Amino acid sequence: MKSRFTRRSLLGGAAVGAAALSLPACSRFSGGDGDTTLLMSTSQSENAPIVQGLQAWADAVAEESDGALTVEIHPSGSLGSDEDVIEQALQGANIALLTDGGRMSNYVADIGIIGMAYITDSYDDVVAITESDTFKGWDEELLGQNIKMLAYNWYDGPRNFYTNTLIEAPEDLGGLRIRTPGAPAWAESVRSLGAEPIAMSWGETYNAMQSGAIDGVEAQSTSAYPSSTFEVAANMARTEHFHLAQFIMAGNGWFESIPEDLRTVLVDTCKAQGTENAQLVIDKGGEFEDLMAEEGLEINEPDKAPFIEASQAAYDKLGFTELRDQLWSEIGK
Repeated sequence: MKSRFTRRSLLGGAAVGAAALSLPACSRFSGGDGDTTLLMSTSQSENAPIVQGLQAWADAVAEESDGALTVEIHPSGSLGSDEDVIEQALQGANIALLTDGGRMSNYVADIGIIGMAYITDSYDDVVAITESDTFKGWDEELLGQNIKMLAYNWYDGPRNFYTNTLIEAPEDLGGLRIRTPGAPAWAESVRSLGAEPIAMSWGETYNAMQSGAIDGVEAQSTSAYPSSTFEVAANMARTEHFHLAQFIMAGNGWFESIPEDLRTVLVDTCKAQGTENAQLVIDKGGEFEDLMAEEGLEINEPDKAPFIEASQAAYDKLGFTELRDQLWSEIGK
């Protein structure tokens, strides 16, 4: 990767030149000595499109800050579980996390609605909801709990069911043990669609399907293809029940400790790269589906209407119906 650090040599006598080499890199930014570092954690593997986007963000931060701020990308959960990383961030560590509404609902319960089935139909819906007045209120609540959200507009695509049986209606999911994240919005949504939600780490799902411990997973193709899910699942039903909104959070204590100009660079580049990477994810998602089909995965497109109707049970159980309607009204949906 091209270095973003610039060293300006001073021309002149040998003594002057030697002295110049010992000077720190010049920067137009406060505290621009190149030693401000943010560790960026994600459970995604390094070849996932969204991790490519995180690396592009790191490159942009280095360039825009003249090397005064560094973002180090740590994929595959190498810095610990998401819960551990959040705790470190809240304690003031220089660490950030790619997260979602499910985990943030532990701090602001209503934000979990972004993970409900069919709350959104597209990435544009995700952006519209996260820019709504209601969502801005939740952002303030998170800030009051020392959580600084750098961006809400990252995206990892629509999620579908991968099973060894053909899924054409919610009834076909009846009795199937389907892996999904454990947050209530996710679990109750999957239950409302007919399946039994099983919470486990993504890294365990391949062996669990292979052994028959679970009957399937619901996942986005940008995770399913790199994880070779098509080797243990014969069918993908394109239900697109979730559109995976992703957030980037840090501890506000650390965020406020760095100079204001670097804070601006960090947030602006994060949002800009979130938008750019979303298109890469959308493009790669289609490409990965084609590749899985070439490997023998059967892909069917059931009528979504019965699934949408069935999902209402989750909204009723979690008390989200009125809030959903309010959000839809705010975005003109």
